[in-house]
Amino acid sequence: MSLNVVNLVGRVGFDPEVRYFESGKVKCTFTLAVNRRSRNSDEPDWFNLEMWDKTAEVAANYVKKGRLIAVQGSLKIEKWTDRNTNAERSKPVINVSRLDLLGSKRDNEPGLVSGYSGGNDEF
Repeated sequence: MSLNVVNLVGRVGFDPEVRYFESGKVKCTFTLAVNRRSRNSDEPDWFNLEMWDKTAEVAANYVKKGRLIAVQGSLKIEKWTDRNTNAERSKPVINVSRLDLLGSKRDNEPGLVSGYSGGNDEF
């Protein structure tokens, strides 16, 4: 049996970057700062997030830097060759399948979507 599920709650590090492709697909990326449960560390852990299609559109429209969100997705490792040094590089990325906008009512704008699952409701 295999299981690759990541659940995170944190604050958005920068406004989402959105790319629209000729195929009609939409990709949205941004970072998420997540505080650890221990009080020994003031520095958050940073995660790279990637979402596609309808989830990406929701993020592009409603997610802003500093916003408290929850995400569910899977971990993948992106690999590439550095153009300058020809060194093999990699970074972990969370491929988000569910996005929930959190925070107080004061943080939310009227009519704001409170959550979106990219079509997979089996969580």
